[in-house]
Amino acid sequence: MLSKDSKIYVAGHQGLVGFAIWNNLKSRGYHNLIGRSHKELDLTDQYQVQQFFDEERPDAVVLAAAFVGGIMANSLYRADFIMQNMKMQCNVIGNAYSHGVKKLLFLGSTCIYPKDAPQPMKEDALLTSPLEYTNEEYAIAKIAGLKMCESYNLQYGTNYIAVMPTNLYGPNDNFHLENSHVMPAMMRKIYLAKLIHDNDWEAIRSDMNKRPINPPAKLREFVGEGNVSGEDTKERILKALAFYGIENNKVTLWGDGSPLREFLWSEDMADASVHVLLNVDFKDIIGIEKYSSVFYGVNANGVVDRNNSEGRGGAIPSLGEIRNCHINVGTGKELTIKELADMIVKAVGFEGEVVWDASKPNGTPRKLIDVTKLHSLGWTHKVEIQDGVQKLYDWYQNSLNK
Repeated sequence: MLSKDSKIYVAGHQGLVGFAIWNNLKSRGYHNLIGRSHKELDLTDQYQVQQFFDEERPDAVVLAAAFVGGIMANSLYRADFIMQNMKMQCNVIGNAYSHGVKKLLFLGSTCIYPKDAPQPMKEDALLTSPLEYTNEEYAIAKIAGLKMCESYNLQYGTNYIAVMPTNLYGPNDNFHLENSHVMPAMMRKIYLAKLIHDNDWEAIRSDMNKRPINPPAKLREFVGEGNVSGEDTKERILKALAFYGIENNKVTLWGDGSPLREFLWSEDMADASVHVLLNVDFKDIIGIEKYSSVFYGVNANGVVDRNNSEGRGGAIPSLGEIRNCHINVGTGKELTIKELADMIVKAVGFEGEVVWDASKPNGTPRKLIDVTKLHSLGWTHKVEIQDGVQKLYDWYQNSLNK
């Protein structure tokens, strides 16, 4: 059990979920928190990570850092998505073990599940059929991460828990057009299209200065080298925005709007994560008797031997197969991408045209998760999507004034 004085390292504490987890822990009285920005600590550098653990010696770790993005980013940066995430996971989880960390919480994603998994997706659907091609690299990296946690527990008796959140949104979200997820991407596009129609160049320039565009190679053919910001000419800004389907009172979105998605408010995800960190152990997921067998080992008669601390893990045939120990985190509710777009249009007050480009990929047709295990462990969501969309838009507008 972690005390209020326990030293907890939150990797990715400035990101969407990590930021919310940090605040949730503080609100509960956990004051000994450690965070490092990417500039201060590159989690892909094994020597930097080892030095950090040598110096700080955290009692617990929340691994919320990841290289993330939507369909476009996954398509453009496939090698980065698998390599960057694998490096971070190997470095943090490996050092957590070698430095005796008591508890580790690993955050993955529900993109780990097969493209055609039965809906809603139970934890046992993992690795039962092929993945969605557009996010295959990221999914493989996250599967490796949850398997690392599971395998360390089975071999060494550690207490590493993996949680798989559904699509997240909320304060501190990523609204950059090159690599944001579906909801913030649509929200910013619709907002900017409205501003162009309103001829509100002061607001457009403010938005572009806050989150300038780092043009990919195809866009540089039209706008030249260098970031596109609010300091550029109207012509250059409009060309860059048009590349992303943002025009005067018109927005073009990828796909046909039919895919079904589930969304979870990031502060709800943080609350679920902290609940699991503080209240759920590996033994609660696989059963106390199996856990005892894993940690202590068994004697020749197949009986748990508590004098034997050399646990033999999954090599014990009498235990059967121990797998899929991760926990889905979501709402268990879904809506179409088109329904989400309609909610955003209403929140922004957009009166223009939304066009769907069916030549672009839809991604996975449906991604609804089964949250039975999560509910059985004592947690359910609080923020519904209708309220969440408005809350996110309010936050986004406020962020432009900071």
